[in-house]
Amino acid sequence: MLEKINNSQDVKKLNIDEKKQLAEEIRKYILEIVSENGGHLASNLGVVELTIALHSVYDLPKDKIVWDVGHQTYVHKILTGRKEKLKTLRKLDGIAGFPKTCESEADCFNTGHSSTSISAALGMARARDLEGKDNYVLAVIGDGALTGGMALEALNDAGYSQTKLTVILNDNEMSISKNIGGLNLFLSKLRTKKLYTKSNISAKKIISKIPIIGRPIVKIVQKGKRGIKQLIIPKMFFEDIGFKYLGPVDGNNIEQLESLLRISKQIDGPTLIHVLTKKGKGYKIAEENPDKFHATAPFDIETGKSKKEKKDDYSKIFGEKLIELANKNQKIVAITASMKDGTGLAKFAKEFPDRFFDIGIAEQHALGLAAGMAKEGMIPVVPIYSSFYQRCYDQVIHDIAIQKLPVVMCVDRAGIVGADGETHQGTLDMAFFRLVPNLAILAPKDFKELEQMLEFAIESNKPVVIRYPRGGEDGYQFMEHKNIEIGKAELLKSGTDLTIIAIGKTVARAMKIAEKLQEDNIEVEVINARFIKPLDKKMIIESIEKTRNVITIEDGTIINGLGTAIKELIIDENLQNVKIKSYAYPDKFIKHGSVEELEKLYKLDEVSILNEVKKEKILCQI
Repeated sequence: MLEKINNSQDVKKLNIDEKKQLAEEIRKYILEIVSENGGHLASNLGVVELTIALHSVYDLPKDKIVWDVGHQTYVHKILTGRKEKLKTLRKLDGIAGFPKTCESEADCFNTGHSSTSISAALGMARARDLEGKDNYVLAVIGDGALTGGMALEALNDAGYSQTKLTVILNDNEMSISKNIGGLNLFLSKLRTKKLYTKSNISAKKIISKIPIIGRPIVKIVQKGKRGIKQLIIPKMFFEDIGFKYLGPVDGNNIEQLESLLRISKQIDGPTLIHVLTKKGKGYKIAEENPDKFHATAPFDIETGKSKKEKKDDYSKIFGEKLIELANKNQKIVAITASMKDGTGLAKFAKEFPDRFFDIGIAEQHALGLAAGMAKEGMIPVVPIYSSFYQRCYDQVIHDIAIQKLPVVMCVDRAGIVGADGETHQGTLDMAFFRLVPNLAILAPKDFKELEQMLEFAIESNKPVVIRYPRGGEDGYQFMEHKNIEIGKAELLKSGTDLTIIAIGKTVARAMKIAEKLQEDNIEVEVINARFIKPLDKKMIIESIEKTRNVITIEDGTIINGLGTAIKELIIDENLQNVKIKSYAYPDKFIKHGSVEELEKLYKLDEVSILNEVKKEKILCQI
């Protein structure tokens, strides 16, 4: 069947048995590709039938489907002419792991973060109405993403507006980790609706057969039906805010899905279809370990084991050190926004269940919660991926920094993360955090320095940001680790010809470059900035005045990062005859590809920088 599918229209030509066969072939195809390329597996295996049903009932690209987060769109890409291109999934210059409007008209909106789809779809629906068009607009959102405040804001607006819009609630009881919180309990009750409905029908038949009094009893019961349903079936929440609720329906049954989707097309106003799917369906290992196979590196299909050797990474080192510190300090608590495993907090959660808080996909709430706990004497540690910290920027400013509250904000996946692409690259955090008063911003050169920085942050009694990359060290062995002092850099190598100032993971690269240049009798001074804020002005000025030639290296954007800070310092201190070159990512969103490929592409790898220095073409005078 898969060979017959070249576009969405081809799906409509298949009968139900052929669609079921297609579903199985798609699962096998996705499994083969993700096992080789890596990617999001469990979520895509769970939505195969749902995606086939959507393409059977709706006409893309005229009709619009906005996929929340978007990591579950591999099936959609296969059905919209990208079957062969899927083999290039997440590779440099290949197709993205998320919807991209530049790839296909069928991708109507770029997504990558959760809880945004209903807002975007409502915007499209309102634009459609204003222009007098008649297409359908849908948002497909997972139950995990429903905990995000933006999703609830959009539901509130959509229900009140009575705009014709369909929301598909893809309920698999998972986000990245298992769902928690009040909304999950609410949806658990909704999942019982089938049992209630069947019981209701059976009871009605039995009571109706009772002579004389049977039918009157049924009528009396029916009068109280709405009240009873509100007690038993909390679907009324959706209906009370303006949605017509349909479901729940088996999300892995194409016939049932198509039937309900066609019904929804006849309903005016906003409709919510509650779809129950199985994350990882069709691949037993993923079904049993959906969190592990949410996003995976290349793996062996037979065993499910990763093809890459598992090594220590910054997230793991962070988690282990936090446990050590928490054993000594009872005031330390950890907060995660549904990323317990990804941020290294799984062991902490087991060791200190009363001091661990998973608040769901709700980064704004995570920082607001941390601020409240800090105000009452606790020391909250909040690890969140760099690209997700963008979502709680106001809380960092308004709730934490202004009040100088001792919250430790750990920025995981800082810098380039690789194959997830534009929406997940962590190149902006240094720039936007640097704008905020009262923050101390640090980045470690290796695992040992991360541990030192975490100790410093816990003891500092002020808001601290620690950023660190995805993965592990690059193999360079630092011989010395001086204590962390507020605003103090670290002189790693003395020299008179050139100053290299680096921060975080790029410090190791700076040392390698300096050692290579030493072979050509170029004496390089290397400074590990440690802090981008406050900057060690004294050490940096002394070095610049000595060499008058400066290179900065960082794994963030060229705007408002380390390079900008050094240039500001040179101008503010009126340092004369200084030549400087900053190595950082350009002022653009960085596409997907491996970290190594992207570093080479933007000439931030060791070889590229070294070659430019040797050619003496890198330095321009301020």
